[in-house]
Order: sequence, then C-alpha cells, then structure tokens
Amino acid sequence: PIAGSMMLAAVLLKLGGYGIIRMTPTNTLTPLIYPTIAMAMWGIIMTGLTCLRKTDLKALIAYSSVGHMGLVISATLIQTPWSTSGAMILMIAHGLTSSMLFCLANMLYERTNTRMLITMRGMQKAMPLMTTYWLIANLTNLALPPTINLIGEIQIMTTLFNWSPLTIMMSTMGTVITAIYSLQMFMTSQQGHLTKDSKEVYPTQTRELLIMILHALPILLLTLNSELIH
Repeated sequence: PIAGSMMLAAVLLKLGGYGIIRMTPTNTLTPLIYPTIAMAMWGIIMTGLTCLRKTDLKALIAYSSVGHMGLVISATLIQTPWSTSGAMILMIAHGLTSSMLFCLANMLYERTNTRMLITMRGMQKAMPLMTTYWLIANLTNLALPPTINLIGEIQIMTTLFNWSPLTIMMSTMGTVITAIYSLQMFMTSQQGHLTKDSKEVYPTQTRELLIMILHALPILLLTLNSELIH
C-alpha cells in the first residue's frame, strides 16, 4: 500500500539511521565500518544503474530511496560532527522528497491503473498543476541548489573525501546517475502524447493538492532556514 511506502521512506528508514548514529559511538560497530562503507558506496551506484532501467514507477522511487540511504549510512559510520550533521539533513530532506514521490506515483496509479512509466506519458496535458509538484519533487530528489538535499549531500561528500579521497569517484558517479534517472522519470511521465486510456483522466482533487503542499512547504521552509534541523 502506498501509505506503507510513504511511512517506510519518511519514518522507518530514518529510525535505522538514528539507530546507527546512537550505536556507532559505543564502538560496537568499529570492525564493520570499512566493509559497510564500501558496500554502501557500491550500493549507491548499483541502485542508480538499476533505476535507469526500471519501468515500474514505484520500484524506481523505492530503489532511489535505497541509494540515498547509502550516503547516510556512510556518513554516520565516519563519526564526525560534520558527517552526522549532513546525515541528519539528508535524512529529513529525503523523508519529505521520497514520500512526496510515492504519493505522486500513487495519484497516477489511481487514474491509469498501471505503474508502467511508458503508459503514463503525457500527464502534463491531463494534470498541468500536478506537473509542477512532479518537477519540485524530482529537482529536490536530484539535489538541485539551493535545496536542503544539496546541503546534506555536499556535507556528506566532503566528509567522505576527507576520510578517503577514493570515495569521491563513487559518490560523484552516484550523484550524476541520480540526476539522470530523476529527469528521465519526469520527462517520461509528464511529456509526450497521452495514451488512449489516459485521455479520460479526472483532474487533480483538493485533497491531493493539500497533501502536495504539506510536502513541498516544509522543503521550502527548511531550504530557506536549514539551521532549524540542527
């Protein structure tokens, strides 16, 4: 269910990050730090490449979620104030962005009865206002300046580079791949000609707009004043 996916992305994944932040200073995870960071960095690239070939919209968003949490895991295990701060910022930003994407995907599913990207094309003509929220969600997902997603990713990537210069290659590659599949997801679902089944799509409802505003407004406010997170 989409409500479960939104809760998973917004709350449960963050509980895992919080648990790592609390447990790492006890030194019980010290022997696992190096292999775990290596696996997390490799996972960022692998999930990104998987997203490039995904045709299921909900699965694409879910894999994107896993890739972003790989950065968070890497940052929390380094145990510096800068990395922990970046992990917290990225977790909050990702919770809002990923939940918003899941909700948008469900709105399309309710109208088209499919999660295949190729059958959802041209939605800008049927729901032009919702396209604006799709654009906001995808741009924050790829960490467009000056969103809090970018602040969190820059802090994490800087810390990882100070810890080991080799990590800059994998983290940069993951960031580029994230931008590619985010824009691809937006272009595929919103641009093009409407399919035969999508021509009778009912317009956006007030309830759906309210949900989108409740996701987009915190992102905007935190972007304007990111110190609130600290």
